Amino acid sequence: MPVLALIRHGESQWNLENRFTGWVDVPLTDKGREEARRAGEKIRHIHFDRAYTSVLERARETLDIVLGVVGQTGDLPIISDAALNERHYGSLQGLNKAETAVKYGQEQVHIWRRSYDVAPPGGESLKDTAARTLPYFEAHIVADLQAGRNVLVAAHGNSLRSIVMHLDHLTEEQVLELNIATGVPIIYEFDPNLRIISKRILDG
Repeated sequence: MPVLALIRHGESQWNLENRFTGWVDVPLTDKGREEARRAGEKIRHIHFDRAYTSVLERARETLDIVLGVVGQTGDLPIISDAALNERHYGSLQGLNKAETAVKYGQEQVHIWRRSYDVAPPGGESLKDTAARTLPYFEAHIVADLQAGRNVLVAAHGNSLRSIVMHLDHLTEEQVLELNIATGVPIIYEFDPNLRIISKRILDG
C-alpha cells in the first residue's frame, strides 16, 4: 500500500521574525532544524522510494535533515521543482506582518492572507498556488504512488494546503481554516486504486 508523507519545512528565520517569506530564500532557525529532526523520528518506520521538495533552501534543508534521521541520505531520488514552492507574496515579501497590517489595514491583510482567490500586489493567491502545484502533483507524485512507491514531500504551508485540499476534497471555504504546522508529518496511506485508507497527523 503506497504511503505519502507531507512535511512543511521547520521554522525559518522569517517565520521567527513574523515576515512574509514567499519565494525569498531564508534559512531554518535552530528550532526549525530541531522540528525537522523530530519529524524524521516520527517517520523512521517508513522506507521511502522517492522524495520531492521545492527549490527553496528551507524546504531542501528540512528534507536533508529528515532523510538523515530516517537513514536514507543518498539512498533515493530527490526531485526539486518550483511548482512546490511557497505561495509568492509579491510586494509583501520581506515585510513584517504586523507592520503590514498597520500600513494597509488589518482587514485588507487578512483578505490577502486567508482568502482563496485574492492575491496580494504582484503575488499569488492560494488558487494561483494550487494552479501550479496540483498539475505537478498529479503528473509526478500521483504517478509514483500509482506505481506503488512511498513518497516523501518536504514543501511549504500553501503548496501543501493545495495538496491536502485536493486529497481531502475540501471546499474553498474549508481550506481557509486549514493550517499546516511546521515540522509535523501528515501521512496518507492508499489502496492499490489510490483510495485513501488512512490519514494521520503525527503531532504527538
